[in-house]
Amino acid sequence: MTFTAKQRRKLDSLFMGWFRFVLIVTTITLIHSNFCHAEDVNATRPALNFENDIVPILTKFGCNNSGCHGKAEGQNGFKLSVFGFDPQADHAAIISEGRGRRVFPGSPENSLFLLKASGGLPHGGGVRIEPERPEYKTLLQWLSQGTRFGSPEDPRIEAIRIIPSSLQLAMDQKQPLKVQASFSDGRELDVTSLATYQSNNEGLASVDENGLVTIGKRPGDVAVMASYLGQVDVFRALIPTDGIEKPIEPLQFVESNFIDRHIYAKLGQLNIAPSPQADDATFLRRVYLDLIGSLPTAEESRQFFNDPSSNRRAQLVDRLLERSEYADYWALKWSDLLRVNRLELGRKRAYNYYRWIHDSFAENKPLDQFASELVTAEGPISEQPAGNFYKVVKDPKQMASTLTQALLGVRVECAQCHHHPYDRWGQDDYYGMLAFFTEVELKPTSQGEAILNTNAAKTLHPRTSKEVSARALGEAVPMETQSGQRRRQLANWMINKDNPYFAKNMANRIWAYLMGRGLVEPVDDVRMTNPASHPELLEALAEYLKANDFNQLALIRMIVASQTYQRSSEPNETNGRDELNYSRYPLKQLEAEVLFDAVCQTTGVSEKFAGVPEGSRALQLWDSHVPHYFLQIFGRPMRATACECERVAEPTVSQVLHVLNSPEIQAKLAHEGGYLANLSHLDDDRVVDELYLTFFSRLPLEQERLLAKAHLSKSTTRRQALEDLAWSMLNCMEFLFNH
Repeated sequence: MTFTAKQRRKLDSLFMGWFRFVLIVTTITLIHSNFCHAEDVNATRPALNFENDIVPILTKFGCNNSGCHGKAEGQNGFKLSVFGFDPQADHAAIISEGRGRRVFPGSPENSLFLLKASGGLPHGGGVRIEPERPEYKTLLQWLSQGTRFGSPEDPRIEAIRIIPSSLQLAMDQKQPLKVQASFSDGRELDVTSLATYQSNNEGLASVDENGLVTIGKRPGDVAVMASYLGQVDVFRALIPTDGIEKPIEPLQFVESNFIDRHIYAKLGQLNIAPSPQADDATFLRRVYLDLIGSLPTAEESRQFFNDPSSNRRAQLVDRLLERSEYADYWALKWSDLLRVNRLELGRKRAYNYYRWIHDSFAENKPLDQFASELVTAEGPISEQPAGNFYKVVKDPKQMASTLTQALLGVRVECAQCHHHPYDRWGQDDYYGMLAFFTEVELKPTSQGEAILNTNAAKTLHPRTSKEVSARALGEAVPMETQSGQRRRQLANWMINKDNPYFAKNMANRIWAYLMGRGLVEPVDDVRMTNPASHPELLEALAEYLKANDFNQLALIRMIVASQTYQRSSEPNETNGRDELNYSRYPLKQLEAEVLFDAVCQTTGVSEKFAGVPEGSRALQLWDSHVPHYFLQIFGRPMRATACECERVAEPTVSQVLHVLNSPEIQAKLAHEGGYLANLSHLDDDRVVDELYLTFFSRLPLEQERLLAKAHLSKSTTRRQALEDLAWSMLNCMEFLFNH
């Protein structure tokens, strides 16, 4: 049949109309089917809550971490809050942002949000959740239920609990963990598969994404953290040496004080025998370096060795603590923490700030008074040098985080943006501490710039925009603060003997400086998920410090008098792999300033540093920006933060090469007015004795004496032979490390 053009147009129009009708009916049927299916799902499954059920999945599979969609700018236009700290914003980002294209209510399984994560569409992060996983089904169920956020009446998580909480495990043993979450409606839920895990010491134990702990090959005490919806808990494993079925033979250990009792108790649990007591020469060198940051001279070594007193070690400690170098050394440590920075303060103010710190240790100012003066500094900076802290740390946010880290040992800075991933601190805690410092203002006066307490500006929560009242860290309710007295009230809370942080932090720092490792390590990262290796000992040290009115010298004397401190660094058959339990004294690389002073002292040639008086030692440099290559490569900090990690404590290739090849060190060895030039006239035995006493603070062993004398006799020039011997000693671990 033949149709005219007009008839064909009419038929085409009818066909298209029919086609549109069929398409509309099909679409309505499909939508109705999906709607009915969703109703069936909702009828058989509980309604999901976005924060309780979806955020943990996003966290578990890394979607909201800082390397993916949780970073500041997001990823490919899709941004989530880090670790899900802002569920409302995350919910809006998924269902509303991007023109709502991330969810497809009519066909939930075809939602872009689900397809990207499961590999249905190309995804820069790869396949995160396989379709056969239960987490995929949970996401699909949530999409099918209409992407519900939840209501205030929905149950909230209250705590999580790791099962078991602690065990004694053998090396190479594996232990699965179970994580139980408790909700406000009384419900207990197994969240093992969705919790995230982290070990505080991978050398002792590792943990996989499913909570399976694998013990390593070193003895010790390890903590494994589990985190879920901002709640954390810790599993602790005690790992004896050589397995739990081979206890060491009972030994009669000598206790000097309560420190040894706590250390021995832990070593007994770990089947570790401590190393014997160090000899006098080792103790002499060690205590000089630890207390005053200096080597003993050859004459000081002889005097100590010839002292017949039975308590000569204690007498030596007392003499060292009275020397001016003690304040030099400890002022350097605290100048790093409190950021004595010439570039920020200028020369005069930085020096005055340093002198306040130095004089505080010179007069043995109680540590609580020291902290209080720092926190509460007020008035003209010229009269209140501690106030320079508020000049170098200008922002209330930095004031709060820096002082909390330095004085309490707690890192809260990350809670500025999101809930602390490894602790209980949230934004309320951070901004509660910040509120103590909003009244600080620097103003010019007739007496120069002054720190004044002004009417404090309101502190607003960044997400809720609600006012946050000043609240001390860990306290349940805000303080009733008086205008202009907030910092005073904070200081009173800090130094109160009932404060759970201050005394422990100070005790832990002193212990770490002397023993090479904190009971809590890092020392400025105190949290439940990084527990002390010896909690009872840390408590006892803090109590001793408080009982002695925060007298640092008293605590130093107690630690140095212990058998634990005075042990040899030489390992025995049971403690060769122990680096955490103080069964032997650790090898500690000398700090940059201490090592360079030792080079100058042993060569007899001082250094002229730019901008400081002639004869000043590196230990006395209050300015961390004095240019000096040796100090730079050996890890001198720039004092940009309050973190102990700024000072490099690990040896590097650059350091080794510098000591081996430095023209500056060679010039000191060959200096005509130096120490070696004055030894040339002595006989070989006397020369060797002097060298060993000067560089190693001990007399040579017989084999060492023979080798040194043989070298002296073979060399064509005696002076060159002396330089060779001295250079070799400078490059020995015995010189570069405290042992």
